[in-house]
Amino acid sequence: MRSQTVSTKLDRIAEQAVQNPEMQFTTLAHLIDEEFLREAFGRIKKKAAAGVDGVTAKEYAEDLDANIADLYVRMRSGCYEAPPVRRIWLEKDDGKRRPIGIPALEDKILQRAVTMLLTEIYEQVFYACSHGFRRKRSAHHALREIRESCMSMGIRWILDADIKGYFDSIRHDLLREFLRKKMNDGTIIRFIGKWLNAGVMEEGKWTSSETGTPQGGVISPMLSNVFLHYVLDEWFEQEIKPRMKGRCFLSRFADDFVIGFELESDARRVMDVLPKRFNRFGLTIHPTKTALIEFGRPHREQTSGKGKDTFDFLGFTHYWARSRRGYWIIKRKTKCAKMHAAMKAIWKWCKQNRHRPIKEQWKKLCQKLRGHYQYFGIRNNSRSMEVYRWYTERAWMHWLGHRHRNGNISWEKFERQYQKSFPLPRPRIVHNV
Repeated sequence: MRSQTVSTKLDRIAEQAVQNPEMQFTTLAHLIDEEFLREAFGRIKKKAAAGVDGVTAKEYAEDLDANIADLYVRMRSGCYEAPPVRRIWLEKDDGKRRPIGIPALEDKILQRAVTMLLTEIYEQVFYACSHGFRRKRSAHHALREIRESCMSMGIRWILDADIKGYFDSIRHDLLREFLRKKMNDGTIIRFIGKWLNAGVMEEGKWTSSETGTPQGGVISPMLSNVFLHYVLDEWFEQEIKPRMKGRCFLSRFADDFVIGFELESDARRVMDVLPKRFNRFGLTIHPTKTALIEFGRPHREQTSGKGKDTFDFLGFTHYWARSRRGYWIIKRKTKCAKMHAAMKAIWKWCKQNRHRPIKEQWKKLCQKLRGHYQYFGIRNNSRSMEVYRWYTERAWMHWLGHRHRNGNISWEKFERQYQKSFPLPRPRIVHNV
């Protein structure tokens, strides 16, 4: 249950941020008391792996009051030190490996506490075009915004941009400079500095981190949003938009963003200046993954049911197609690369778990399918979800066949023995975007 005292503190900060947009917050750290830290502990993920300290949330909670009191004393006395982040590597579907950072538990608690304070300040500052890691916003809000903006503004050009290694490229000096525009509490700035410089521990070896946000850190999404707010969002809203001859929009989710333009001349002007803007802040626009795409509404006379040009964003391919009533509208379907990766993952899972009890396999496959539907279940994407379910069913049948003597199983037998008793969930539209 959320603490009333903590709620009052956060509401007061939000109210001040709304009433005084130019206000710089200089005294925040005193708000983080033991009750605030307990609230922060309640908001972290309890099942996450342990960091370099080896302490899990379950172990920490066994004597929570004493542990929180000790953390508070070290925090207030200046004795708190941020341990390095433990790094592990996960295999990706394409054979490459992806680094995962696991902070120490007390780091997570204190980072969550600071994030709670910063959220109340910056929620009043961030623009509506930013959708990632924010309250009451999601990737589906960004998808809705793009579709509605393209259709209502007469957008004909899409700048699909990619920032090269964004989270590892954020300059610490510039990040502190941006933070001080709204928050100049010395204690909070020192905490953030400790997390930025804590480094990474991998196989007993410590590596410093001169750029980038804390890998896997609770506070990383907030810091990355603050950085791009000043580098991109504010620049676009205050400097780019007023100079455009036609209508335009920006939609961003974390470091993924697209910019739509009504006029080609506006699109090419921004395309030319965007890399220079990002280079100024130590970021690089990927030269081959960034493209200017013609994405206008097809002519009425066009007889084919689909437009020629497409672009990908947040796992979906966007394209023009005719509605059932014959109007041109923007539809979305699961991106091919995402579909192939999901299929490969489900095939691998069925292979590795084929000897587990049938009911156990079925429950896990149902979870995976519902998770897939939860994200990709938007209007006009039913076909892609049906394909994914069909493939899951065939993969399950194939590997269940390896439990039989002849190494395979017929569809009739699979349907009779398994499908009727353990039906997989059908696709459904979850988001009306």
